[in-house]
Amino acid sequence: MPTQARVIWDPSFTKYDFGPTHPMAPIRLDLTARLCEALGVFDNEGVEVVGAEPAPDDVLARVHDSAYIAAVRRASQDPKAANTSYGLGTEDDPAYSGMHDASARIAAGTIEVCRAVWEGEAEHGVNFCGGMHHAMRDRASGFCIYNDIALGIDWLLEHGAERVAYVDVDVHHGDGVERIFWEDPRVLTISLHETGRALFPGTGWPSDVGGVEATGTAVNVSLPPGLGDAGWLRALHATAMPLVRAFRPDVLVTQHGCDTHAEDPLAHFAISVDAQRSAADALHRLAHEVCGGKWVAVGGGGYEVVDVVPRTWTHLTAIAAHAPIKPSTPVPQGWRDYVQQVSGRPGPARMGDLTTEDGPVWWRSWDMGYDPNDAVDRAVMATRQAVFPLHGLDVYFD
Repeated sequence: MPTQARVIWDPSFTKYDFGPTHPMAPIRLDLTARLCEALGVFDNEGVEVVGAEPAPDDVLARVHDSAYIAAVRRASQDPKAANTSYGLGTEDDPAYSGMHDASARIAAGTIEVCRAVWEGEAEHGVNFCGGMHHAMRDRASGFCIYNDIALGIDWLLEHGAERVAYVDVDVHHGDGVERIFWEDPRVLTISLHETGRALFPGTGWPSDVGGVEATGTAVNVSLPPGLGDAGWLRALHATAMPLVRAFRPDVLVTQHGCDTHAEDPLAHFAISVDAQRSAADALHRLAHEVCGGKWVAVGGGGYEVVDVVPRTWTHLTAIAAHAPIKPSTPVPQGWRDYVQQVSGRPGPARMGDLTTEDGPVWWRSWDMGYDPNDAVDRAVMATRQAVFPLHGLDVYFD
């Protein structure tokens, strides 16, 4: 029998470290793993926690240009010699010693959970250390060196998957994954993100629907700043769900950047941990509905590293283990004591943000009608008009 969930983790993943002032602080990974341990998620009978060794260059070259890989190696050996034409040594992607191995390790982790799920060793795979969706074939971008997601999807395609669906709920457009598979009709990329008019990378418009050979397989839902739980979940259910069902993938890969949260310092959404948990639960259920449960979930952005990231990705891991944690669950005091020690902050008291009740986060189904006066509905409709007819779906009704 396969394990319920294979989870990628060991402390070596915290070596992906751009320095003490960079937003992508590696403590977010350490605190997530410690919270999973404190709540017994890693001890669940159906969970297997494994590490990974750095992916070799020939594996990375399946997606990335060899010249770029060589540039990362050089910058890793001598950070002062980083070549900014490859996006290295910049404010977003500072070069540091050991950068190549740290980045290649994350890539190997995502490839491993894709392999385990595809070969039936695990029903689900989680790499919350991964999710580097901005990395391009030939350059670093947006805190991302190697695109572990694209490498994992490429592995699936190379080993027999005929269709892979990718859903990205990070607040930033999943531009790297989209661009790498722009001309590949076997990969459906769906990104729900804050509009590029307000946020990096400034891309991801509804009219961006894929290349000539893959029209309709790139999907972008460009959402307004200030978005709350109900509108975000409405947009997810009104776009990603029917499209994935129509595409009928062999595997579902999802990216769970939690920088959509109200407290995240780099973006402008107002989403709760409860809604992020609800999205993960819905995507998990979708995987069971459309592809026999073959689900790979990765992390991504998230820069409120104490109060948000650990809870959201612990929920994600617990959902993959079929042992979901209620939002009203108290956060273990031992974990909070550790947080106080390392950060000078007490940490959150409960696993959710909303009331102590454990009911579902409310959102309005698209079946209830389109409101042209609502900015979220206009954004959703722009996406549906652009791509739904290409999949044989009705623009107005699910």
